[in-house]
Amino acid sequence: MNRRDLLRAAAALPLARVVLPNAASAQAAWPTRNITMIVPFPAGGQADLAARPVALALERILGKPVIVDNRAGGAGGSIGNAAAARADADGYTLLMTLSSLAVLPEADRLFDRPVAYEVSQFAPVARVLADPTLLAVPASAPWKTLQDFVADAKKRPGEIPYGSSGPYGTLHVAMEMFASSAGIKLLHVPFRGAGPALTALLSGTVQALASAPGTLKQQVDDGKMRVLANWGAERIASFPNLPTFRELGYKDVEFYIWAGLFAQSALPAPIMMQLRAAMALAVKSPEVTKTFEAAGSPVAYMDAPEFSKFVADDSARLIAAVKKIGKVE
Repeated sequence: MNRRDLLRAAAALPLARVVLPNAASAQAAWPTRNITMIVPFPAGGQADLAARPVALALERILGKPVIVDNRAGGAGGSIGNAAAARADADGYTLLMTLSSLAVLPEADRLFDRPVAYEVSQFAPVARVLADPTLLAVPASAPWKTLQDFVADAKKRPGEIPYGSSGPYGTLHVAMEMFASSAGIKLLHVPFRGAGPALTALLSGTVQALASAPGTLKQQVDDGKMRVLANWGAERIASFPNLPTFRELGYKDVEFYIWAGLFAQSALPAPIMMQLRAAMALAVKSPEVTKTFEAAGSPVAYMDAPEFSKFVADDSARLIAAVKKIGKVE
């Protein structure tokens, strides 16, 4: 990838003609060293799935190593998000995170805890993936349908354990949204990320998990898990026979797990423009599209202006859901 291609990509972005001269001057100054892409979860989850092929593509485009740093400290991703928020706004520390970005500060406020970071500290760069969450259970589980699961949960309130990526992370909020609508009580077992939660489901430590299609598809195809319902408004191509919660009578149960790249809100505009241009090229690269499609989670790219509006709208809906759920562990 040469500079001419990168500048051509920048020129194709909205309003690029206004800032392109600055972007061109920044080209010589950034990047001059390795870039760190923080993923606030362990390997194996949706954010990690999004980060690794994108990081490789960005390396080729920008000409400098892009190192994926899994900050698997738990807290639903809050620790990694906060580390990225505190980093210098110089383009050398980026964040690939999930839709829980806006939820976690609200959870801190709900429990009167110090807020680890604020969403206003971040600038959306590009959305990479966006999928409805799916409800998975072990293949050995007795439930063949969602109705079976709900009926059993009503008989045994608080006894069926489900895994999550941490309190008020994406997987926790999705399951509590469903449980509230169904009038059931489940046992929440938080892990340090979706990858460990998925391992716990495979081992039988937990019996249910809300997760993205891309992290479940291979396990379902291998006969190790089954999926019972889809949190999306519509069925999806990778699981065309899987009904949605809406179809099954849960009209208010809708949840999406998206992954996107963020920088600090104080990032200089020329670097932001260059980064946006690089991402526009990265998501079209064969290694990215093939990896995501093989996982059943196709690229869902949005450039910064559209992604910013998407984040604001989705965050408002999720914050409202968290307030409705209230204090749960």
